[in-house]
Amino acid sequence: MPAGYSVVGFDVIDSTNEEAKRRAAAGARGPTWIWARQQTAGRGRRGRDWISPEGNIMATLLLAPGVKASEAAKLSFVAALAVHDVVLRWAPNAHVRVKWPNDVLVEGKKIAGILLEASSEEGSGKLPWLAAGIGINLAHAPQEALYPATYVNAHGAAPDVPEALSDLAQAWETRFRMWKLSGFEAIRQAWLGVAAGLGQPVEVRLARETIFGTLETLMPDGALSLRLPSGARRAITAGEVFFPLGDGVRDASGD
Repeated sequence: MPAGYSVVGFDVIDSTNEEAKRRAAAGARGPTWIWARQQTAGRGRRGRDWISPEGNIMATLLLAPGVKASEAAKLSFVAALAVHDVVLRWAPNAHVRVKWPNDVLVEGKKIAGILLEASSEEGSGKLPWLAAGIGINLAHAPQEALYPATYVNAHGAAPDVPEALSDLAQAWETRFRMWKLSGFEAIRQAWLGVAAGLGQPVEVRLARETIFGTLETLMPDGALSLRLPSGARRAITAGEVFFPLGDGVRDASGD
């Protein structure tokens, strides 16, 4: 682990995010990496199940970000870049891209997902704790997932889970330090450099509507800028992005 971080592991657990929340409720603030060989109740975004077979990374970083919720939400981009970095290290010849809001793709298929959960803000306006859950398919990918998925060993060679977690922790610390020292703009530019679908037509499914447009950029607040057919721009703060046929990243929507 990087200096200042601790780590705790389990053979089987319900969810590493749930364990992080239990520890936070008891007063822990980390930074602590919590990982498990198996999860029985892993979750993705919108309460979806996260399939958790042994051999994949299932981990959560518990930390006190020291910022307000609006700023802490941008840590999903920090996490995505860290995952991008380690996957590219393990599979150096693969086409690795990040996808808004919090997915990592290899050859257009989902290889990782990120789920951030946090407490209510303190009187100071800062979050007392945040749990950054990260799942990476190392040795297995779900065969009946909602979206096409892949795994690292299909494109390269991942180390065993404890070593892979160490690699991830180091990559996180590098990107987290960038965020702390240089602000979100440095993260935004790095994210744009490896983003999937920029300049391409996309379908965005929102809670109550589906819209179409061209994926334009990541905005300074973390929203996605979409150019509509009318020429107007629309900022997307929550939703799922789908790519059209023929661009190599078809149907790779976020969990």
